[in-house]
Amino acid sequence: MNAMTESQDLDASDVAAFLQARPDFFQTHADVFATLEIPSPHGTRAISLGERQILTLRERNRDIEWRLAELIRNATANELIGQHITQWSARLLGESVPHRIPAEIALGLAEQFKLSDVALRVWDLAGAAGCGFTDGVSDDVRTFAASLKKPYCGNDTGFEAAGWLREPPKSLALVALRTAADAPTIGLLVLASDDAQRFHTEMGTAFLDVIAQLAAAALQRLNAPATSEFGVDGVAANGSPAPLPPA
Repeated sequence: MNAMTESQDLDASDVAAFLQARPDFFQTHADVFATLEIPSPHGTRAISLGERQILTLRERNRDIEWRLAELIRNATANELIGQHITQWSARLLGESVPHRIPAEIALGLAEQFKLSDVALRVWDLAGAAGCGFTDGVSDDVRTFAASLKKPYCGNDTGFEAAGWLREPPKSLALVALRTAADAPTIGLLVLASDDAQRFHTEMGTAFLDVIAQLAAAALQRLNAPATSEFGVDGVAANGSPAPLPPA
């Protein structure tokens, strides 16, 4: 009577604990394993425990395959972005005239990443006067750029800096330029797209951070003002380019 009462008082946790404590139970009671039936996760019919395990493994495999495919897609996309950044960097390194660097930054990004428009403004660079990228920078823009600890990405086109673009974009990225993480800002990049999903609030900004660092480093060549011998485009009256600064 006591044994029957104890068996009637068993609940699911007791059964689970019993089986966990006896991992060889289904080996020694193979007939029980073969005859057990449980509800199917895809219908009302009953299936064997073995069949349920197979279904569970298939679902796990599908999940793993999906995750692997997603990793491959991300890796491929990242590799392509890395190639574009390399080509853009090579373009900046190949520019021998410092005053042309801001234009190369903007044009190169637009071409490499198929953007509808790119705007750039710089400030506090001793040799930037006359390069064409210092106008229209208000104190509000400079304060806003200084407040950007990471790039802004989204669909809000009401920023003052968005007015530097030829047309309102569907999405944009605002990237503050600094020579170091704790250094003052020296400029602001505006990357524009006609695709509303190109720049969104949930996207990662690691590559934008790399672009910001490279652009700021290239702009440092504008820190030395042009001498009277050379014009603002870095070319002498006789057509000779200005010498590069000493290493």
